[in-house]
Amino acid sequence: MRGSLPDWATRTLKISAVLGGLGVLLGAFGAHTLATRLTPDRLETFETAVRYQLIHALALMAVGLLSAHRSSPALRWAARLMSAGVLIFSGSLYLLIATGITLLGAVTPIGGLAMIAGWVALFWGVAAEPEGGQSGFPL
Repeated sequence: MRGSLPDWATRTLKISAVLGGLGVLLGAFGAHTLATRLTPDRLETFETAVRYQLIHALALMAVGLLSAHRSSPALRWAARLMSAGVLIFSGSLYLLIATGITLLGAVTPIGGLAMIAGWVALFWGVAAEPEGGQSGFPL
């Protein structure tokens, strides 16, 4: 039904809200507390983790809202891949900063690949013919 959200989209919006809220919280923590406790390189790594988390929180919001107008398995995959990508990419960087275990940096690209795959799935979900044959968009 056009205008209503499937359960997976509601979950995606909730994940988006949590990631966005935590991103702002962590960004403020980094700016006010970590700025004097980390080396400039480590602070830059922390800021990168926060930046990618916030960007993908907004992207997940877009995916969730788009699902009200377009039903596509690719959109579900976009949400899954972006969520997993943030968890792995930003999560591994946060753990690296907290523990100093540099080996965690080897895990980070896996999260980056998941986020890239999520953007590809989003493109596919928008470009492909939707289930039911009509996108609901005038384009």
